[in-house]
Amino acid sequence: MKRPIKKVAVIGSGIMGSGIACHFANIGVEVLLLDIIPRELNALEQSKGLSLNDKIVRNRLVNDSLKAALKSKPSPIYNQKFASRISTGNLDDDLSKINDVDWVIEVVIERLDIKKSVFEKIEKYRKPGTLITSNTSGIPIKYMNEGRSEDFQKHFAVTHFFNPPRYLKLFEVIPGPNCSQEVTDFLMVYGEKYLGKTSVLAKDTPAFIGNRVGIFGIMSLFHQVKELGLTVEEVDKLTGPVIGRPKSATFRTVDVVGLDTLVHVANGIFENCPKDEAHELFKLPSFINTMMENKWLGSKTNQGFYKKIVEGGKKSILGLDLNTLEYRPGKKAKFATLELTKTVDKVIDRFKILVKGKDKAGEFYRKNFAAMFGYVQNRIPEISDELYRLDDAMKAGFGWEHGPYQIWDAIGIEKGIELMQAENITVANWVTEMVASGHKSFYTVCDGAKYYYDIPSKTQKKIPGQESFIILDNIREAKTIWSNAGASIQHLGDGVLNVEFQSKMNTLGGEVLQAINKGIDLAETEYDAVILGNQAANFSVGANLAMAFMMAVEQEYDELNFSVKYFQDTVMRLRYSSCPTIIAPHGYTFGGACEMSMHADKVIAAAETYIGLVEFGVGIIPGGAGSKEMALRASEGLLKDDVKLNKLRDYFINVAMAKVATSAHEAYDLGFFKNHKDLVVVNKDRQIATAKRHAIQMLEDGYTQPVPKEVLVYGQQALGMFLVGTDSLEKGHYASEHDKKIANKLGYVMAGGDLSEPTKVSEKYLLDLEREAFMSLMTERKTLERIEHMLKTGKPLRN
Repeated sequence: MKRPIKKVAVIGSGIMGSGIACHFANIGVEVLLLDIIPRELNALEQSKGLSLNDKIVRNRLVNDSLKAALKSKPSPIYNQKFASRISTGNLDDDLSKINDVDWVIEVVIERLDIKKSVFEKIEKYRKPGTLITSNTSGIPIKYMNEGRSEDFQKHFAVTHFFNPPRYLKLFEVIPGPNCSQEVTDFLMVYGEKYLGKTSVLAKDTPAFIGNRVGIFGIMSLFHQVKELGLTVEEVDKLTGPVIGRPKSATFRTVDVVGLDTLVHVANGIFENCPKDEAHELFKLPSFINTMMENKWLGSKTNQGFYKKIVEGGKKSILGLDLNTLEYRPGKKAKFATLELTKTVDKVIDRFKILVKGKDKAGEFYRKNFAAMFGYVQNRIPEISDELYRLDDAMKAGFGWEHGPYQIWDAIGIEKGIELMQAENITVANWVTEMVASGHKSFYTVCDGAKYYYDIPSKTQKKIPGQESFIILDNIREAKTIWSNAGASIQHLGDGVLNVEFQSKMNTLGGEVLQAINKGIDLAETEYDAVILGNQAANFSVGANLAMAFMMAVEQEYDELNFSVKYFQDTVMRLRYSSCPTIIAPHGYTFGGACEMSMHADKVIAAAETYIGLVEFGVGIIPGGAGSKEMALRASEGLLKDDVKLNKLRDYFINVAMAKVATSAHEAYDLGFFKNHKDLVVVNKDRQIATAKRHAIQMLEDGYTQPVPKEVLVYGQQALGMFLVGTDSLEKGHYASEHDKKIANKLGYVMAGGDLSEPTKVSEKYLLDLEREAFMSLMTERKTLERIEHMLKTGKPLRN
């Protein structure tokens, strides 16, 4: 059944409601956001002589909530312009408008009586067939839709977003007892395809999947931390990026989310899951009760497990001593076991090392993983019939790189059993039977598809829905046709090649450039098209800065010049090869990676792409054709000269301020993407498959090699504009002397040099100017200081 979603209504404008409204606006859906009316006037309204009948007062709560959401950081919306897709109102005056929507999402307070009251009102105005879902995190559905009509119940489910809705990918779908299969199927597909989520089908059990397993992990850790004598800093060191978890790890995450939120869910599980074998673990430890009494709830109360203080103008972070419950100066955490993993780039390869550790860290990991394995083995079939859904939920909802069953596979099933037995945890019968029958892992990969162990049939079954994706982990081994130490090339079928960066942080060094050129060579001779695509956390942080720094320090200028020329030539090949070239950026796409994006025939960007020419931060200008390209883009089109000069000035400012788009949609505004050719996909997992489809379409449409372009540059007219601007910035103390020097070099390139009148020049002419400016800056002591500081600290230096 075709079910277009043109308009949704979101009932409840709190943090979650406003966030959900913004995310639907992100994908182009019209949103009606409603909330209750205020019961009394505030001081400002009283001073203006307003009454409770005035519309501005009646919509105050919803408007204030939405305004606060739009100002929050990180932003819930891809581009502030998209906020115009959201209209607001209140439940007394505007609820009848839901008759015009395709989907009503309830996001009110977690109280059954209030939810039932809202549903009763909704049913008065909702047209038959309209989807109705609740964002509850655990109230049983059978209680919520009690007494509702047959049509209401047929179209009712829980759609549980995780906060913040834009960034966390988990979308739990829990159908009501009478929900039609068609509605369930629709919600699963819509979440993945349109909202960009990982849709996870869950059962109507307390806390569903993500929170049930995730809160267990945190509560288990709360009970372990004192037993092992670990500090909050040590736990966060052990449970952060080293094991593929967010930087905020455990205690910092609780501070950000709010201790009260965690306690609410933990109490719900404790009260509603009396038969859970880990029931006692959900009972709050005494230090958590004390923190709740003291209102030490985290960021919202300015203190939780950590407390930020300012003394003498200096900021510092204190940590909570869990024994004395007093704040003390932060402690650095260091473990010998973690040192052993420093040279292991892939997180999945670290787990075997971590559980063998001889220190406190090793003991922590053995206990922690044993507890998690013991818990997840018993949640099937209680919360899900399929084990892969538990992994999907933890990765998408809690930001884990690998789910519990994937970690168990990485350690080894039998080793995992050994860890459990050492902690006196009973191994589930199905796990014992699985090992006895010869199955060595929970997951296998075969013919480019991933399979999971299905407990009822005792066989490996294909994970459904993979047809929409190209997952490089699943095809890399079978489809790689060429590789070096920094990259590999896979044949995706139909003559389309994919160049995958595999260097540290996907930096663009010589090996990656060699792979890009090899991919284009192959596509021009034996195959048909090239994609630059990877599925790492970030697309690329840019050129290999350390290598350029070493060449400059050792004054190997000829070699450095050759390297910059090679980079420029590679970038230009992306534009002027005889085969289609498509790039699929996501996450951090900085410097040279941005330059590549601007030169490929087409960009298929993930919505969460943070892209920019950031070279100014290290004292140089974009030297991989980026400075040239911004001048070219400003000169394109049939615009008048004054309009083109304004555009040129705006692009100059964007580069000089090292502006980074905070979403792919912002990249259009900054000039990094083009509206008529570049595409944004909301689900990163679909990127490479979408890129392949577009490559094939370009070939079918008769792709021909582009003709080299001429660039209109304005010479002294533009240069004067730039020099006046940089001079005033220095005089106003907004820019240092070195900032001014870098900006003037950039201005010289983007103006096309010191030409006396507007002139059309070749791209090569501008590339030579760009490289010359780049090389001159690399001889500057202050530039080298900036680069060294960035390499050491990861932060820019202003000198």
